[in-house]
Amino acid sequence: MSLSARKKEILRAVVVDYVKAAQPVGSRTIARRYLVGLSPATIRNEMADLEEMGYLIQPHTSAGRIPSQKGYRFYVDELMEVTDLEEEEIGTIRKAFTDRKLREIEEIIKDTSQLLSSLTNYTSLILGPRLRKSAFKKLQIMPIDMQRGLLVLVTDTGFVKNKIINLPQSLSLDELNRIVSYLNSKLRGLTVDKITAQLIRELRRDLYYHVKFLEETFTLLEESLAEDERRVFLGGTTNILNQPEFGNIEKVKALLTLFEQHSLLATLLTRPVVGVDGVVIKIGKENVLEEVQECSLVMTTYCLGKEVVGTIGLLGPTRMEYSKAVAVLQHVVDSLQQL
Repeated sequence: MSLSARKKEILRAVVVDYVKAAQPVGSRTIARRYLVGLSPATIRNEMADLEEMGYLIQPHTSAGRIPSQKGYRFYVDELMEVTDLEEEEIGTIRKAFTDRKLREIEEIIKDTSQLLSSLTNYTSLILGPRLRKSAFKKLQIMPIDMQRGLLVLVTDTGFVKNKIINLPQSLSLDELNRIVSYLNSKLRGLTVDKITAQLIRELRRDLYYHVKFLEETFTLLEESLAEDERRVFLGGTTNILNQPEFGNIEKVKALLTLFEQHSLLATLLTRPVVGVDGVVIKIGKENVLEEVQECSLVMTTYCLGKEVVGTIGLLGPTRMEYSKAVAVLQHVVDSLQQL
């Protein structure tokens, strides 16, 4: 059965008021704050119908109603209008990404996760780029002193791996630069999964006289081949625990334990993201992990350059301000993609 225009307005009012106050919403509240032209009795009858249809829940016999998961889903899909952010909030986002082009992507993602959580008071989750799909950008060896140098491997998505290596005293700075230039010319633009063991053997052969010195370089490349775990960056992990829905210590412990398991968190963020304007909202039991089935996850993908490299999301109670969460995500992703 489709909902009448009046039932839709009443459902919208219940969701909006419950999100603000975290208290069951009564017919008098709706009549006073949202639908002034309707009597409480009429609203009460409509709310009873919405409850019977599964859109509302009455937690106590004498209390008002709260939205059900079905009610939230209908609101998100049919009634929600994305909030316009305040100029101050937009300014905060813009300022946060000023001069970020000069910084490594891991640092940018960490700061973005903190920005998201501070703007929304929810927990942010960002699935970082997959290293094996990153393209080799450059190798650098920076002398520290006569015996040691800092070896740095950088990808196009900002991954940085580094280690201290020993430098042979017989190697001049010019020779060192020529070797690094040669390796960069052979590797630049290749995705990490194209830097095969066979290619590394060929490079070893070509640089036969410097193999001992370069062993640590090749080891770093081989370690990169083996590393494919995707990291999840978290921001505001305690924010969700401050919500009244999470007063139960067992719920809190389950969430805190989950936040320590990045491989499990990654499963939340690696599902296909298809939704209005690229944003998908998973409510309650639509989430795959039991620990977050009393939460909602608002997420979308983000790009570095022209490639989609990860997923960015906000985790909150089902009583979350969905329109604000969507607006913040869209502004932040737009800023990320301009880097």
